[in-house]
Amino acid sequence: MEAIILAGGLGTRLRAVTNGLPKPMAPINSEPFLAVLLNTLVQQGIDRVILSVGYKAEVIESYFGDRYRTCKLIYSTELEPLGTGGAIRQALELVQSEHVFVLNGDTMFRVPLLTMMRFHQERQADLSIALKPMSDFDRYGNVVLSETRIIQFEEKQYCSHGNINGGVYLLQRNLIERFGFPSKFSFEADFLQPCINQLQVHGFVHDTYFIDIGIPEDYQRAQQELGT
Repeated sequence: MEAIILAGGLGTRLRAVTNGLPKPMAPINSEPFLAVLLNTLVQQGIDRVILSVGYKAEVIESYFGDRYRTCKLIYSTELEPLGTGGAIRQALELVQSEHVFVLNGDTMFRVPLLTMMRFHQERQADLSIALKPMSDFDRYGNVVLSETRIIQFEEKQYCSHGNINGGVYLLQRNLIERFGFPSKFSFEADFLQPCINQLQVHGFVHDTYFIDIGIPEDYQRAQQELGT
């Protein structure tokens, strides 16, 4: 199985605590968050990862090289910021399998990937998104389902209970090429929301561990929860 990890972000909100490191390299005690994320992928059978890198790409490549444990690492480097959509499309050119997982390099969502793959195949989905059930949240938008099919992405606002996009996707390798996007675009705003009715997009709801280290408060929490 293959995965793309989006590891090119600037990590602006974390710079005060990471000394300008790329966000996925933010240390969790003695190792980068990206290593913690790669460990979970290796444990689930992922053996080939495309790292989509941009900001300070050399820091990531010099640390990890071309292999992490049993996993081969390939680098897709943005020479200029392409947005999440452009970064994914560029990385997809290096994918060998028919379907590939895509993950955010600053988020840990421990979904069972083989189970998600079966879910995806059984529904003949173009795209499956792992959703995390949450209560009393306003930092994320709610994802609306009809059975398992995603029918709407709601704007960020207070929600007493719902499902959030957990940042783990499973998609067909040629999916984005069906649409005529420019070189730079947002996967969420320009692709997911406008194209939702043209595709079979399903939500894989799983209530397991989730953390997004994108803000200092949750980064500090990750030190306690992931650093043991």
